[in-house]
Amino acid sequence: MLHPSYNDLMNVANSDVEPGEHPVVNSRYSIVLATAKRARQLIDGSVPLVDGNYPKPLSVAIEELSTSAIKINSEEDETEDELTTLNAASEEKPKEVSEI
Repeated sequence: MLHPSYNDLMNVANSDVEPGEHPVVNSRYSIVLATAKRARQLIDGSVPLVDGNYPKPLSVAIEELSTSAIKINSEEDETEDELTTLNAASEEKPKEVSEI
């Protein structure tokens, strides 16, 4: 079993959504795309936003999402298809991942 579960990750991703608004993440597919995109960024040299010894970049990306270190943006909210670049050392806002 995957820990955290897809349902847990979806709840974290949608935690900032007000009641009555459309959720940012509706399916497991959105979680998979967002974490895969973040894992590719980590492979390309992006700094992990969580501490720990994780064997693979995807494990780091999942942990970042589950701890709200990154945030998934819906396509309507995203004006560009790139991640909003934040310096983890100087900013306390979560890094944003656009939904593909």
